[in-house]
Amino acid sequence: MKVILLKELKGKGGEGDIVEVAAGFANNYLLPEGFAIKATEGNIKQLEQRKANIAKREEVRLADAQKTKDSLEGTKVRVFAQVGSEGQLFGSVTTQMIADAVKAALDIELDKRRIELSGAIKVAGEHKIAVSIYRDIKAFLTIEVGDEKSFAAADKKAADEAAAVEEQASEAVQEEVAAE
Repeated sequence: MKVILLKELKGKGGEGDIVEVAAGFANNYLLPEGFAIKATEGNIKQLEQRKANIAKREEVRLADAQKTKDSLEGTKVRVFAQVGSEGQLFGSVTTQMIADAVKAALDIELDKRRIELSGAIKVAGEHKIAVSIYRDIKAFLTIEVGDEKSFAAADKKAADEAAAVEEQASEAVQEEVAAE
């Protein structure tokens, strides 16, 4: 059955696309949920008249998706979870936990269904994940999984390393001043 998509449908197409789908899929899901309308002659004529508006909305969506990708790309987000001895988690990190952590850290709303995990995250540490933002636009970010104690220890270690580097730099400056 041919239908005209009214919204983006993963794996099928975007708004305004005419696609061929199974009759049951169309009648039981796409049509009742408002994802599509039947591709009748009258609906196709209306679609032709709306093509310019659809193209403008698509441009806005692509620009927003690119902006979101730029905001997410290469960032680190902390996900808090209960960690046992040896870094094993009690349970695993879910896509909802990641979406909530991104919302808290970056104030970016993500749909948990668009977060792509290669497997269950059951170990504390850093993990790379992909987020499908819109059609073929994906962002890659790093999540740090741990508990309050492990993050406090990591922050203290980073602060100590920064202080050591700063101390070495000031000693080098003092040696240069003394050498002059």
